[in-house]
Amino acid sequence: MLLCDEISLGLAPKVVKEIYAALPSISAAGTAIVLVEQDVGLAQSASDRLYCLLEGRVTLSGRSSQVTREAIGEAYFGTSHAVA
Repeated sequence: MLLCDEISLGLAPKVVKEIYAALPSISAAGTAIVLVEQDVGLAQSASDRLYCLLEGRVTLSGRSSQVTREAIGEAYFGTSHAVA
C-alpha cells in the first residue's frame, strides 16, 4: 500500500505532474494507493474510487469517473456551492 497525502501541496508543478504520471504503473503493479488530495481534478483523474470526508464522516463515495463536481461541492458545502 502506498499512502499519498497532499501530493500537490508545496511541490513544484513539474514534480507533481511526474508523481501523478507514475501512479498508474504503481497501481498496475498491484500496489493499492490511498490518495488524499486537495486538488479534486487530480484526485479524480488518478483514482478509481472517490470518497469525500467531512469532519470524519464519509459524505460521498463512488466511482471517480461517475462523481460530478457538483456532487463533490454538495458533499463539502451543501447544495448552494460548487467546486471550481
